[in-house]
Amino acid sequence: MRLRLTAPLLSPGRDLWAPAVDTHEGHITSDMQLSTYLDPALELGPRNVLLFLQDKLSIEDFTAYGGVFGNKQDSAFSNLENALDLAPSSLVLPAVDWYAVSTLTTYLQEKLGASPLHVDLATLRELKLNASLPALLLIRLPYTASSSLMAPREVLTGNDEVIGQVLSTLKSEDVPYTAALTAVRPSRVTRDVAMVAGGLGRQLLQKQPASVVIHPPVSYNDTAPRILFWAQNFSVAYGGRWEDLTLITFNLQRFSLTGSSWNDSLAVLALTYEQLFGTTVTFKFILANRFYPVSARHWFTMDRLEIHGNGSVVYFNASQITGPSIYSFHCQYVSTNGDNGNILVPDTQPSLWQMTLQDFQIQAFNVTGEQFSYASDCAGFFSPGIWMGLLTSLFMLFIFTYGLHMILSLKTMDRFDDHKGPTITLTQIV
Repeated sequence: MRLRLTAPLLSPGRDLWAPAVDTHEGHITSDMQLSTYLDPALELGPRNVLLFLQDKLSIEDFTAYGGVFGNKQDSAFSNLENALDLAPSSLVLPAVDWYAVSTLTTYLQEKLGASPLHVDLATLRELKLNASLPALLLIRLPYTASSSLMAPREVLTGNDEVIGQVLSTLKSEDVPYTAALTAVRPSRVTRDVAMVAGGLGRQLLQKQPASVVIHPPVSYNDTAPRILFWAQNFSVAYGGRWEDLTLITFNLQRFSLTGSSWNDSLAVLALTYEQLFGTTVTFKFILANRFYPVSARHWFTMDRLEIHGNGSVVYFNASQITGPSIYSFHCQYVSTNGDNGNILVPDTQPSLWQMTLQDFQIQAFNVTGEQFSYASDCAGFFSPGIWMGLLTSLFMLFIFTYGLHMILSLKTMDRFDDHKGPTITLTQIV
């Protein structure tokens, strides 16, 4: 989704936007970053805010139908480009996270202290806006719900004309405003098509592989997201009986986070399930954040995993789950099963409880928005394949070195028979 923001102000020389150092092409602006960019404009700028909301819009639309090659007369965004050129202060974000867009109206309502008012062009002409009183006007652009029968250029041109008429109306009334343009979802989704043997024609006839279902992570929030937990498969067993908790955890969210807590040094993620194995079961992931002078940085470690159920508590050592605090932790398998790494080690053997987490990822510190940071993976750098390659290379290097040494050790004859001198005679001794 693309978000365009314009802020015509009362004082033309004033810049309300914080430097958007990360707004390069390909960067996705999170909800926290978006609020950082918008806070100065909403606190110091005009109190009348216009939010133009479109159904679909992507950055490729501006490249395909805008005047990017100097053809301003053919641009489908002439009014929008003119508004950006004339605005004393403006901000353009190439891509904005869907969560940030979905909560944008709520965020603006809280910052302005005004309820959103859905208006059209006719209603706007009848409104009397006051520069001193906050107002949040939500303008749903037309031609979006029934745009399947219209060419994309016609759709975008029609929306641009509505934007131009609305801005002209406010300009004629001499009302300062802040305007934003965004969309609910992207109009184009980039699909990575990998070339396969046999050419593109052969690939088009092949059956498309089934897409992997990606469910959102579990998030514990107090004033902001604090702990993120995700797994492709989450299964537990008690007494040899296995239960798959993936669906009720990440999709249906039929659990309670009661007992979870967070501070800068200790985080507890408690997942409580009703009627699991006939009783209430709570899984507690306990992570600690510590500073290590040797590395001069903070590292987090999962001290233990606790399973509360059937009136007892079982503890699992999970100290292998560790990494720098600015990173998340990822592992293909986190399990009590020795075949999958045995990262979870019970304090008492044998244990009636077993757990397997496939494609596991967790982050409890330095969480920004609803997205994980760069992951510190449990897989060691020297995998079996790397060791095999290194040993084979060292063996070949040894053979090469030994052969080179043998060649350099060869010595040629340094004495020869001189035909001008006396001949060599051998005396026979009887």
